[in-house]
Amino acid sequence: MSGSAFSATDDDELVQLARRGELAAFEELVGRHRDKIYARAFSLTRNEDEAMDLSQSAWVKGWQRLQQFQGESSFATWMTRIVINLCLDYLRRQKRRRTESLEAMAGENDGLEPHLPVIPVNPTAGLERLELRRVIDDALDRLSVEHRTVLVLHEFEAMEYKDIAKTIGCSPGTVMSRLFYARRKMAALLADLRNQP
Repeated sequence: MSGSAFSATDDDELVQLARRGELAAFEELVGRHRDKIYARAFSLTRNEDEAMDLSQSAWVKGWQRLQQFQGESSFATWMTRIVINLCLDYLRRQKRRRTESLEAMAGENDGLEPHLPVIPVNPTAGLERLELRRVIDDALDRLSVEHRTVLVLHEFEAMEYKDIAKTIGCSPGTVMSRLFYARRKMAALLADLRNQP
């Protein structure tokens, strides 16, 4: 990718070229930002396959809606918002399915929090940085979808409470409450996980 004709071109100019039908310019944008878009999808879904599918869908939607991009934020921020919205839609559908399947089961399972998928540990995680990453991943896996979502949007995307509230469809007070509990639970989980042998 770095050897492409557009490697020295900035994002704004690439967007303008892509809007005029220059597919290679859009491919350069994808190459520059795909890792971040995938990482954001993964941080919300905690599922590698779903994150890949959702990030691919985000790029398709980005291409289709490129004419609507106003340039009020950076292209990367605009694409991040697209993938976040796709992930939130996916998580809502998953929650509905889980609720329906839980209701179909015997009443003894009422109120149980579904377990999120566990990400396999990197075999080279002996290195301190990778170990810390694993610990953080494990802790994120143990948060509820609601708590993980507000934590990711606030900490990784630096979104303000009112913007998070609008994105996920709740009040700013609910966002603040979820963020408070998410941080507290995350701190406790990190302490527990780091103390494990």
